[in-house]
Amino acid sequence: MKSSSNTILRLYKQKQSVFSVKEASLIWQESNSANIKSYLKYFADKGDLIRLRRGIYAKTGFDVYEVATKIYTPSYVSFETVLRNEGVIFQHYETIFVASYLTRSIELDNKQKISYRKIKNSILFNSEGIIKKKNYAIASKERAFLDMLYLMRDYYFDNLKSIDWKKCFELVKIYESKEMERRLTNYYNKYK
Repeated sequence: MKSSSNTILRLYKQKQSVFSVKEASLIWQESNSANIKSYLKYFADKGDLIRLRRGIYAKTGFDVYEVATKIYTPSYVSFETVLRNEGVIFQHYETIFVASYLTRSIELDNKQKISYRKIKNSILFNSEGIIKKKNYAIASKERAFLDMLYLMRDYYFDNLKSIDWKKCFELVKIYESKEMERRLTNYYNKYK
């Protein structure tokens, strides 16, 4: 690689704000993993990059949702995170909640907590109700509501007035569960 300023510039020219060691290797066209790790450590020590977790680095001003969906893939932001942002629940959580293929809670080096919740692959891989943002995927309000019903049958929602029930009844089919359809119908009859 050439000068360190050109090296970091190549990372900063990328649209993504979060990088794994492998991604940095591709961007820098460097096959020696020791060199890549050395460069990443150097830029993190200088303050040009932020080390979030072993093997995961970010530009300053990174998108925390991008980080959350990059660590374990496939995944998408959902549950309380989306519902809080949409005003469906009022409880504030510092944790970011993510639908994934595993259940795990982690804390990044910057103290950000991320909670991964396992859902069936047939649901996880279904893109209905998933919004593709710049560098991550996030559930629509209705998909996040249904994800919560799927994992927590008696969850209390503060404000269901903004839920599009028609969308929910269209999306509930991806869960392939008569019980989910009953739960949704019960919530609809109670809160519509």
